Amino acid sequence: MDIVHVLPFLSTGIMLVFTGAVLGRYFRGHQRPHLLLWGIGLALYTAGTFTEAYLAVSWSPFMLRLWYLSCAMLTAAWLGQGTVYLLIRKPGVAHALTALLTLASLVALAGVFAAPLDESTFRLGVPISSQYRDILTRSGLVVLLTVLLNIYGTLGLIGGALWSAYLFWRKRVLPNRVLGNVFIAIGAFFPASAGTFIKLGLADWLYLSELLGAALMFAGFWIATQPQPAEKSATAPITA
Repeated sequence: MDIVHVLPFLSTGIMLVFTGAVLGRYFRGHQRPHLLLWGIGLALYTAGTFTEAYLAVSWSPFMLRLWYLSCAMLTAAWLGQGTVYLLIRKPGVAHALTALLTLASLVALAGVFAAPLDESTFRLGVPISSQYRDILTRSGLVVLLTVLLNIYGTLGLIGGALWSAYLFWRKRVLPNRVLGNVFIAIGAFFPASAGTFIKLGLADWLYLSELLGAALMFAGFWIATQPQPAEKSATAPITA
């Protein structure tokens, strides 16, 4: 089996465990909104890699639409929103941004599932990232939302992780949080840069970047949440 058939399954397995760990932390008493938002973002990441795995072996109009909605539009935005929710100290602002993201997500959902499909152009075994433009006719609104949601999410997730790592480093506290947030930032960069690889004709790299991103972000989460002898209060994308 080639990279198209193997890597999405590996990424999906990692993301299932990762999503379960974050949502489990939320439901086990750490009911903080940013954990729930990250859980939603990670569930979308899982849906994206699963649909890639499915479309590598079979065709489904629903799976294609779900792939574009989750992988191309919403994953980065919801992960970034979790970080924004944690970093912004004014709850009203965070609530308003979440409401706007929810509205944008509903518009994206309607736009993607209403978009015409040309199923005759689908080629089995070819990365869906390299052929979706021939299959899915995207409106100008969908394209605009795709760009804006990814910019917002990438800046929130990567920027927030680096900023939190800097805060912990400057205060000389919780070195595990510094290292964990660096891993998260690097991990988030890999899937965020996948669009560049696709434009360069390296669609297969999307699957490798997703696998590396999933593994590094999960490692960062695990490192950052390990109990320390004496924890002090500070701001971080991954917190107890």
